[in-house]
Amino acid sequence: MSTAHMIRSMSADEAARRVDELVAVLRDSVADGASMNFLAEVTDEQLAAFWQASIAEQARGRRVLLVAEAEGRLAGTALLIMSQNQNSPHRAEVGKMIVHRDFRRRGLAARLLDAIEAAALDNGRTLLMLDTETDSPGELLYRSAGWTAFGVVPGHALKPDGVPKPTTFFYKQLDGTSARERP
Repeated sequence: MSTAHMIRSMSADEAARRVDELVAVLRDSVADGASMNFLAEVTDEQLAAFWQASIAEQARGRRVLLVAEAEGRLAGTALLIMSQNQNSPHRAEVGKMIVHRDFRRRGLAARLLDAIEAAALDNGRTLLMLDTETDSPGELLYRSAGWTAFGVVPGHALKPDGVPKPTTFFYKQLDGTSARERP
């Protein structure tokens, strides 16, 4: 099996054409039990509506969509969601950091995270924030990438099965040298 993969920015136009593939990646994450803002009974139409709203924000210059591609498939996603507040033009959130189960354990999540940090700097954003389920693989990734945990909220989000779980909140101050070099 090939391990070749590419991380790149996807335009809003391309994302609109490939919304079914974006839905499939998000569907896989929910099916795997990840807390991605959706419960198990979410429909593909609801997932498509999420992506369509996100793409509309992207077209307005408010978001950047990064994707991982492997073996001719969409293998992962990450969103840079830029603050629109007057007092925070330096800040953005990271969302929908997803790697499809078929492509895990290949370094894609770490590469997506590096690419998000680079995209943030390219967009003048030096403070990033995100949240993830406590004790999840995501939490381990963010800690290993130098993100700082600043709090845990018990029962903050429901897992797809409806069970409340704690969420850990992270931030990272970027200085232009944050991204780790990867082969």
